[in-house]
Amino acid sequence: MLLELRVENYAVIDNVAVQFAAGLNLLTGETGAGKSILIDALALLLGDKASSDAVRHGAEKAVVSGVFEAESDALNTVLAGNGLDAEEAQLILRREISNTGKGRVFVNNQPATVAVLKQLAPHLGVIHAQNEAVLSFDAGSRLMLLDAFAGVETGPLAAAYQCWREIQQRITELQRDEQDRMRLLDLWSFQRKEIVEAKLQADEDTQLTAEKRVLANSERIHAAAMAAYGALYESNTSAAVLLRGAARQVEELSRFDEKFRETLTQLESARITVEDIGQTLREYADGIESSPERLAEVEDRVALLNRLKRKYGPTLADVIALGEELERKLAEMENEDEVLRTLGLELANAAEAYLDVARSISRQRYQAARHLEKQVEKEINQLAMNAHFRVEVSGADEEANWTSKGFDQVQYLISANPGEPLGPVEEIASGGELSRVMLALKTTIEAGPAAASRKNGAAKESGQRTLVFDEIDTGIGGRAAEAVGKKLKQLSRSKQVLCVTHLPQIASFADHHYLIEKREAGGRTKTSVRALDPEERTRELARMMSGAKLTDTSLKHAEQLLKANQ
Repeated sequence: MLLELRVENYAVIDNVAVQFAAGLNLLTGETGAGKSILIDALALLLGDKASSDAVRHGAEKAVVSGVFEAESDALNTVLAGNGLDAEEAQLILRREISNTGKGRVFVNNQPATVAVLKQLAPHLGVIHAQNEAVLSFDAGSRLMLLDAFAGVETGPLAAAYQCWREIQQRITELQRDEQDRMRLLDLWSFQRKEIVEAKLQADEDTQLTAEKRVLANSERIHAAAMAAYGALYESNTSAAVLLRGAARQVEELSRFDEKFRETLTQLESARITVEDIGQTLREYADGIESSPERLAEVEDRVALLNRLKRKYGPTLADVIALGEELERKLAEMENEDEVLRTLGLELANAAEAYLDVARSISRQRYQAARHLEKQVEKEINQLAMNAHFRVEVSGADEEANWTSKGFDQVQYLISANPGEPLGPVEEIASGGELSRVMLALKTTIEAGPAAASRKNGAAKESGQRTLVFDEIDTGIGGRAAEAVGKKLKQLSRSKQVLCVTHLPQIASFADHHYLIEKREAGGRTKTSVRALDPEERTRELARMMSGAKLTDTSLKHAEQLLKANQ
């Protein structure tokens, strides 16, 4: 659940802090006051793309932060997987966007990335925008909606498809036309020969670079080591000589006072350590050779390794790995017939494995479609429509239809009026009908994954999410608006709901009503957000009904509306 949202220097918003609560949170205000901007700011915390154009004019950066009440194993798993600590019962997200285009992300005050926000987002909230209705009915989204309802996990399917595609690609490479094959054979042979002849060793470049540094500075290193050796051990005033002298004096002291026995032991230990270091330095200096020949040899070798890394790298490990890969490819080409037979068997097995998973998922989709269409039709008809709704799953398991999501295609069909034939939702439904279909779909689908999780004995994670509806009531009014308000109210009993609306019928259902206002101060436009008390709510609903000029009639109507819908 979203507890607090803070926005600074974002678009027309100067500095706004809003505290939200459980239930239905409604945001209203004049057109252009910044209602959707507030939702856009929240979307940034869920990983949406940021733009420096959104930074308020004259400011160096925009800052959006949010506090979520979030206790779940799934969230903790994401945090732990990214090396982030979890706070008790709360998750604090902050995102900064500078006017230069750079940005920073913090999770529980620890540096993170936008990718982490995207991983956290499914467990925190989902935003249903006013322009999403049409976008949500493209081919990919239609399938995604059904899978979300069914709780379908497509990860194993994608892995099986990738395996099949990789084997198919290897076969294609081997079956290239002869001219391309010979050209590749020559190229791969040359590259392999160049790598093999270099006789590369792991981490060789790092070791040689260190050796080169020593050889190039051998005289300075030898002088420094010998100077340190002299200061510690060799000279008459060396540390070892001084420590021996001090030890003799302390030994004399210890004859008179026992407490200096320990001091004497410490001095002896220090002297032995200093002498050991001195001997180590001497041995190191003796081992340093000024060898121009070896230096030239190392420089040539380092140059060769750098050239290979530029061509085949970027690291030496990458070059070695490429050499091994080229060895495999050339072996396959030289034994093409045998390899093709082996790969043919592997491809058949991979295809069978893919189809097993794809067909199983397809059966899940067909079964889920029957349940989804019944539930969505029920939801739609509770939203002041008399419609027939159908989810049509089609597609054949021929190889030409295979994708990482399976071979199914999904179409949502609707008949908005009795006696009219079914047609694609995105083509048949009006703007207001499309919004209501989307609300019905989202309401139904939000229960789908949770139901699937409960069947599998998993924790009910999806129930903790915040649902945001940004003007999803576009194009409706009257009885339909009241039905949408009731549906949002019903949804808010199990989830926190945030909704931007222009309709008083919907606003009257709010558990918490926030007014977004835009005003001028000091020659600049500023947006503010405040929670309304009961009297202010009445006046705001009256304004939404009659405009800026309030009338006794609109005020009475607003009072009646609030009384009826609370």
